[in-house]
Amino acid sequence: MRPMLAGTELPQVQEIGTADLRALAEHKPPGKDGGLLQNLGRAPTTITLSGVATDPKALELVETLKKDLRTGSAVPFVADITTDCAIDNVLIDDLQVRQVAGKPDRYAYVVTLREYIEPVEPESTGALDEGIQDDAAGLLDGLVDGLDLAVPFATGLEQFVQPLTDLLARLTEANQR
Repeated sequence: MRPMLAGTELPQVQEIGTADLRALAEHKPPGKDGGLLQNLGRAPTTITLSGVATDPKALELVETLKKDLRTGSAVPFVADITTDCAIDNVLIDDLQVRQVAGKPDRYAYVVTLREYIEPVEPESTGALDEGIQDDAAGLLDGLVDGLDLAVPFATGLEQFVQPLTDLLARLTEANQR
């Protein structure tokens, strides 16, 4: 089976590679030898394909790959190497294309794909969310009332500016003696 990306067969694929990475965090207790490993799951699998497109539809293939890269949406992917990995959808992470001399419409390509993992919908907590929202609204009501007093408070402080300025000048003069 030839690799297919978004329903388009990738011609003359010369190399396919995959990379899997497990995320582990090590926690070392202070003053103790050793540590604990926490399994944080795995990163999405990365698939790299390289090949050459030489048929008259090669430019069309390159343009399709560029369009899929720009849209950033998940596309279906089928290849023998990924059947055991259960990778159905991928994102095009990187695309490198070179026009090869010697024949017209000959392009060498390297496509890096990243496994698309469907985001998990957050749990709805219902009544808990409503209670938090009511508490927050109550706190904001009191805050808004306090902000109404800010302008008279600031203008009321103006009467203390001149006496405090005079006091500061006398203290500075006394300190210099």
